[in-house]
Amino acid sequence: MNRQLTKSDMKTLSLSSLGGTLEFYDFIIFAIFTPYFTHHFFPADLDENLKLFNTYGAFAAGYLARPLGGIVMAHFGDKFGRKKMFMLSILLMAIPTFTFAIMPTYEQIGWLAIVILLLIRITQGIAIGGELPGAWVFVYEHSPANTKNLFIGVLTCGVCGGILLGNLVTLILQNIFIEDDIKEYAYRIPFLLGGIFGLISVYLRRFLKETPIFKELQANNELHSFPLKDVIKEFKKDISLSVLLTWIMTACVLVMIILMPNFLKSTYNIEPITNTIVQMGGTFMMMVGLVCTGALSDIFHPAQVCKTFAVFLFIFCFLYFYEFYIGKNLTLICVYYLIACFFTGIVNFTAIFMCNLYRPNVLFSGISFSYNLAYAFFGFITPLLLVKFHSNVELGGIFIIGGGAYMCYISILAFINAKIFLKIKKD
Repeated sequence: MNRQLTKSDMKTLSLSSLGGTLEFYDFIIFAIFTPYFTHHFFPADLDENLKLFNTYGAFAAGYLARPLGGIVMAHFGDKFGRKKMFMLSILLMAIPTFTFAIMPTYEQIGWLAIVILLLIRITQGIAIGGELPGAWVFVYEHSPANTKNLFIGVLTCGVCGGILLGNLVTLILQNIFIEDDIKEYAYRIPFLLGGIFGLISVYLRRFLKETPIFKELQANNELHSFPLKDVIKEFKKDISLSVLLTWIMTACVLVMIILMPNFLKSTYNIEPITNTIVQMGGTFMMMVGLVCTGALSDIFHPAQVCKTFAVFLFIFCFLYFYEFYIGKNLTLICVYYLIACFFTGIVNFTAIFMCNLYRPNVLFSGISFSYNLAYAFFGFITPLLLVKFHSNVELGGIFIIGGGAYMCYISILAFINAKIFLKIKKD
């Protein structure tokens, strides 16, 4: 039943989106500033490449911890309430981030600095594993029936805003401080800001209410003792589709927002600040696409909107990668890149479809299990594939052998996923 938006609806959406923004900001700045702080946390006589490898290893540990965090937090979220886990996830992100901002270096406390660094990333990984699935469920169960997809789009837009915020802070620091100062002490500033704002978000989330759907499940004694067991037993097709949907999301974010801007800088010798601005433009266009897919999916059937976006994503990814590798017109590369990034708003259907696949009493577990396992796998393999494709670029048939072929395949997969979703819902 449709109803008017209330102040409570807007408060839930705004606080959930803000928390997601800050949490993903905290997660991403570690990767952005790794080259600036690596030398502080390892022995001075250690090879520089080994220092960087070890630091990125700590960063990767965050991804490996995601499935564990997501599954455990989802289990308790389905048993004891969405709000409790929603509070816990941001707390587990804010405290480690703040700790990193003030922690001593290797020179001051020795190997304990390395241990703390690793624990920080593992804790952040656990937090991020529960945050996005928990936020999707929390907002979906709170939102009016006629705006559920828009609310999901705005929430995911806020999460992408965390990446944009990380880039913006980087840009500001690069303009205020010289590189040596950033390496010496200023690298701590983004983490200090992230920790402080994260703790503020923890406080603000106290004013959110438990979802009405969970309250109803609790009142009717419909909660499961082991939700994940029921998910694996009863929702095999849904899990399979959720994994494919997460693959779409992983590819769009990693290839188009994270990796291709780096290739643009190295291939065309773009100035770092200019390249950061292009990357920020791509992130902003994805955010616009997320809101648009949500709004359109509340008017038309989500599967039809997904199919339409998949077609245009295919077209503009093809044009972008063709121009990147063959045409080499920098203006057209940037134009096609920004348009393609708008259509990567198709990742919104990862959440929209998954929120409609599982029963309410196992919804958190179903989404978190599928999403985190798939993201851990595809998040690991996608960068390796793209680097391999990029280093062996050549024209092949109607496809560009490179990231273009991969993204064109992803577009086709997104179209197929929409058809699979319709079939599962009919069954």
